[in-house]
Order: sequence, then C-alpha cells, then structure tokens
Amino acid sequence: MQFIDQAIIAVQSGTGGHGSKSFRREKYIPRGGPDGGDGGKGGDVILVADNRSRTLHDYHHKRLYVAEDGQNGMQSRKTGRDGEDLILYLPPGTQVFDDDTGVLLADLTTANERIVLLGGGNGGWGNVHFASATRQTPDHANPGLEGKRKSLRLELKLLADVALVGYPNAGKSSLIRQISASRAVVADYPFTTLVPNLGVVRHHDRVFTVADIPGLVPGAAEGAGLGLRFLRHIERCRILVYLLSPVDKDAPDYQWMVLQRELHEHDPKLLERPSIVVLSKADALGPDAQTRADEVAALIGQPVLPISSLDGTGVDRLLTALALQFPPETPFEQPKWSPLED
Repeated sequence: MQFIDQAIIAVQSGTGGHGSKSFRREKYIPRGGPDGGDGGKGGDVILVADNRSRTLHDYHHKRLYVAEDGQNGMQSRKTGRDGEDLILYLPPGTQVFDDDTGVLLADLTTANERIVLLGGGNGGWGNVHFASATRQTPDHANPGLEGKRKSLRLELKLLADVALVGYPNAGKSSLIRQISASRAVVADYPFTTLVPNLGVVRHHDRVFTVADIPGLVPGAAEGAGLGLRFLRHIERCRILVYLLSPVDKDAPDYQWMVLQRELHEHDPKLLERPSIVVLSKADALGPDAQTRADEVAALIGQPVLPISSLDGTGVDRLLTALALQFPPETPFEQPKWSPLED
C-alpha cells in the first residue's frame, strides 16, 4: 500500500428528518386531531484513532464523506429513525485541520480515541407539538435542521519513540532492518527510503518503536531533497539518533552541523530532545572505527558510538542506551556507559 501522509477531504453530517403534518383518521373519529411524529436526528461525523491503519491512503482517492440523514416523522406520533453516524478511522498521530481557516480541530494521538467532529442536525417537530386549546388542528411542522459541512486537511505525523536521522544513504534503513522486523529497502544509492519506515524493537525487557526518516540534505527545511514533507514526522519522536557516515563526501562533523541546522530551521525545540550520535558503517573503518569516532566526538562536543549494521558492531550498546529511556517490565542492570548521560 502506498504511504500517504496528507489528504484533503470534505465531510458533512446528516440533516434531520422533517416533522410530520398528519391527523388521526379512524372510524367514528373523523377529526382525531394532530398526530404527526418528529423527524429523526441526522448522523454525526466521528473521528476514531485506529491502530490498524498506518497511512491516509483511503482518504487520498475519495474526497467526500456524508453521514446519513434522519428519516421524516410519521403519523401516529411515530418518530423517524436517526441517521447512521459517519465514522472515519484514522491512524494515531493524525492531525485534523479546518482547510479553510487552518485551525486545528483534532489531534488523535491515542488508539481508540474518539471525537465527535460535527453533530448531525436535529429532527423537526411534528404538528402534534403545536396543538393548543385555540389551535386544535395545526397544519404546521418543523423541518429538520441541516447538517454541517467542513473541508478538512488531514496530516499524519508518525508516533514513534525513536527517530533515525541522517543524510541519504547514511545507513538508517540497514539499522532498522537489523534491530526490528522492518523490511526497509537497502541499496548503495541515495534516497532509497522515500517514505518513513516503522519498526518495533524488543531489547531485554523493553519495547519501543523506531522510525527511519527519509534522508535529510542541506536546505531540507526549505524543501530541498525530500524537504519539509518528512521533517514533521520527527516532531513526535522522543529520542533522536543521528547517523553520521564516515564514507560520505561530507565529513561526519559537517553532516552533524547540517542536520542540527535543518532541524532547528524546522522547529528549534527538536534540538532539546535527548539524542545519540553514532558513526555508522564502522565496518568500513576496520580497527580505526573507535579512533575515528573519538575524533568526531571531539569536533562536535558529544559522545559518538561507532556501529555497523553489517557485522553488528556497537548495535547492542546502542539498543541498551535507548532501552534505558523507556519503562521496563522488570529492571535490568544499568550499563557503565550511555551516550544519553549528561
């Protein structure tokens, strides 16, 4: 299924049914008075966060969603049936904006979260409500109230605990394949990852989710490369893992500077998140991997862990450092080294 993280749709709640203008007509009771029932209520538009969906693909092709109208009232004071609600199932992490005003209407962050976005129109009163001592044969009934209509902009921001951030071809896809069951595409050319990939990691007694964010390049915050489209997926992640490649044409410390700058341009608060810096593709450096990592650490002022998704070097240390940031089911021993220590 194609990954779609934006969609514009129109929704409309149901219109209420009209009240009935009927009169009792029975044998020996030719003028039995008004007995028109009320119209049914129109269906609501309801948003539900559903874990079974990870994309807005369904809303990319169909643009109009309408709840059912309420049925009209009937004779013998019978109320019309209420219209069925329209339920839109959205992946957790979806923000819903009024497309005309830009106002945020809903932010679905928890599975099974339920929000009534638009209420259906009330049904009209039947003529039985308008009878009085001076007006015993009212021929008036209320029409049902019209439903409400809105144009919505849906934006999906992935909900993940950890975001892998780096240049194209920095080894993010290889790492997420190594540590989870994700089948992210791996190749020896840049921009092999065109959509974010999610993986679930279990390490000792901790479980957390990792997102492989498509590669960032200089100017991404202004739209270069894959640009702004995927920067927003980093916003909800709790921890950032920066992957610096030692075999890229740009030096690792320059990659670090670019990544920091682009995140700052998008949202300065992203730089306040806990982070780990790793020197990927350590297998290409051989026995000099730790020395090179120490050199990069001295340049950027932050610990750097050399890792290799090919032979597993440093991956266990990285997972342990990440796992410690999440609540355990049962405690395990604190390691002697963690890149997240102050």
